[in-house]
Amino acid sequence: MNERSAARLEHLRASLSRGGSLRLAEAAVLCGVSEMTIRRDLAGGDSGLVLVGGLLMQADDPRHAPAYDLLAQRDRHAESKQRLCDRALAMLEEGDTLFIDCGTTLMPMAASLPSDLSLTVVTYALNVAEAVSQRPGVRLWLSGGLYQSSSRSFEGEEVTETITGLGINKAFISAAGVHPRQGLSCFHFHEVAPKQAAIATAQRRILVVDPSKHGMVRPARFADLGDIDEVISEADVASV
Repeated sequence: MNERSAARLEHLRASLSRGGSLRLAEAAVLCGVSEMTIRRDLAGGDSGLVLVGGLLMQADDPRHAPAYDLLAQRDRHAESKQRLCDRALAMLEEGDTLFIDCGTTLMPMAASLPSDLSLTVVTYALNVAEAVSQRPGVRLWLSGGLYQSSSRSFEGEEVTETITGLGINKAFISAAGVHPRQGLSCFHFHEVAPKQAAIATAQRRILVVDPSKHGMVRPARFADLGDIDEVISEADVASV
């Protein structure tokens, strides 16, 4: 790493020392170089900075998470997730065909579907399917493909073709990151296509997120906030 590169990185670290983030274009203007030069600087060694979803931030920023642990996530903010899912359950109507996304946020919903309504659930997540299969009177449509153990979900053309080929009344979408500029994001790129298919297909798109996801930016971006019809959360996502 040459002196000029080191000086630019030090300048960026100082700018981010109080937290926050910079767009790549903003970082380039701040240093008076091109975006490609900033990328080269970051690739040149351990700078203490990371580029996530087009945003430059400190590597130890809590919004940057290098890995996703499904079991650990299941128990985080469990009470909040239950309250959010109770609100989602109140939206269900007789005869609904639902899309329930993968992850842990929507698990309380899948496990508590009412037995007095005739419902069809479409999912590509094995943990969601296992919970739904225990609910009497609920028809389950599990879309399979290549299994991804990291998220207990399936990926492939079969998944997206199944979702887009069905008439879905309500899609309940989860996200690991919700940002006013960067939109909705998740940890795994294989989740992007199913999420986008559900958003494009459903009559009503509902985002369910606990407050820990607000202001976060994860690697795999899949939608804008404007693509969602309604948000179920315990805080105003527009203010994050």
